[in-house]
Amino acid sequence: MSTLAETVSDSVVITRRNLIKVKRVPDLIVFATLSPIMFVVLFRYVFGGAINLPPGITYAEFLLPGIFAQTVVFGSTITGASIADDLQKGLIDRFRSLPMSRSAVLIGRTVADLGLNLISIVVMAVTGLLVGWRINSSVVEAIGGFVILLVFAYAISWLMAMVGLLVRTPEVVNNASFIVIFPITFVANTFVPLESFPAVLRGFAEWNPVSTVTQAARELFGNIPAGMPEPDAWSLQNPVLYTLLWAVAILAVFVPLSVRAYLRTASR
Repeated sequence: MSTLAETVSDSVVITRRNLIKVKRVPDLIVFATLSPIMFVVLFRYVFGGAINLPPGITYAEFLLPGIFAQTVVFGSTITGASIADDLQKGLIDRFRSLPMSRSAVLIGRTVADLGLNLISIVVMAVTGLLVGWRINSSVVEAIGGFVILLVFAYAISWLMAMVGLLVRTPEVVNNASFIVIFPITFVANTFVPLESFPAVLRGFAEWNPVSTVTQAARELFGNIPAGMPEPDAWSLQNPVLYTLLWAVAILAVFVPLSVRAYLRTASR
């Protein structure tokens, strides 16, 4: 049984290894950042003029928090694909032969992917500023907006780690993730107001954690105009709390399940 200090030390080594891999394969960074830039530009200039918003807010200010939320959720799928790739290439078997903490492989992977999500957010923020997005809140609140996005992304990374350990091929992980995540990020308030949704979809969207992390980011960035009616659902009235509850629940379930699945997989 590894001590906490050993687990932290081993996790740092694995995180560094994964970040060095990104440095040596710059395609990962290029494609991880091109996609959100494309979404920002397309939605801002192609769909922005067709979407009605309350007075006092531009579509760029409405859009960017939604793009942030969608990107960090999709970015977290890298965790599952990378773990499946390491399994397929036999790298996990090499880790098994080393005197290291068993959970360090998963911790190092998820922390490294959190770093990739941070890079994507920075690139999107710069792009957003260029197309008209503005932060209308304090520095502390703005930092809180980015933190809530990254906390939610980190939780999703552990969920995807479980998927990668079960599926074990990166192609299937990517396809399965897209089928699930794509509708979840669109049946939300990411790109259009919920008032335009049919009743059934609106009920789902109001309790969808992607909607609440988007709402939380909008509030913390000051991208909700004064005088706008308060949402009906408790989840959207308390988006920061609801999002954190989801993140804690996901971590509480999938951290131990993923570590257990890793140990079973590595012992085969």
